[in-house]
Amino acid sequence: MTLTQAFAQQTNQHLNIYYTAGYPQLTSTLPILQHLQQHGATMVEIGMPYSDPLADGTTIQQSSAIALQNGMSIAVLLQQLKNCRNTISLPIILMGYLNPLLQYGFEKFCKQASIVGVNALIIPDMPVHDFTSVYRNILLKYNLDLIFLITPNTPVERVKLLDSLSTGFLYVVASNATTGTINTNNNVEIFLKKLKKLQLHNPLMVGFGISNAASFHTVCKHTNGCIIGSAFINVLTNSTPTTLGNTIKKFLTQFE
Repeated sequence: MTLTQAFAQQTNQHLNIYYTAGYPQLTSTLPILQHLQQHGATMVEIGMPYSDPLADGTTIQQSSAIALQNGMSIAVLLQQLKNCRNTISLPIILMGYLNPLLQYGFEKFCKQASIVGVNALIIPDMPVHDFTSVYRNILLKYNLDLIFLITPNTPVERVKLLDSLSTGFLYVVASNATTGTINTNNNVEIFLKKLKKLQLHNPLMVGFGISNAASFHTVCKHTNGCIIGSAFINVLTNSTPTTLGNTIKKFLTQFE
């Protein structure tokens, strides 16, 4: 299922769960994906661990460091996802930074990601000029959406520009902090109401600081859904392969 199909089937309250590939164990990536589908996530965002994840808070930084120690890499992740479409129908988004993708080979990565069934990419440090002049055609060639991020400080004209360039959805950063650092408040709601009035082209998904059912349902009043990362990674920290399914089920149940 593509992101476009997912939003056509369900207009709001999408639950997008972020987790770091190769965390807590190297072999956790596919089992987590399967449990997320089984227990109610409507799309997933898999982080490709990087040694310098500038947009990520402490929790995701630590999970990335452990994943790298476990042996996770772009090549390993693509291999793990090789047969995932035999059982997984959820839209799959890969999130990572531009430098590792360039080192791997950007077109090579896009081609292989498309083959294993990835639907979209989030690359927080992708320059707009480079995207329009170089990378957009590669992404189009391999049917991959690219999702841009906006923040409360993004000027309206740039919001409209990034909305025109994004496909899949527009990632709304709920604060100017790093991931996992806030909960929803009046300022966030004011920001989301302003965005809604702009009548943007893309669906809006909110991330950074959404950690529980209250913040999830509050944000979903104004957008199409939420991205939850740090809170989910926290509950994975002490999980084992035998407890993983129950841990994920318990976490997701609160958002029903």
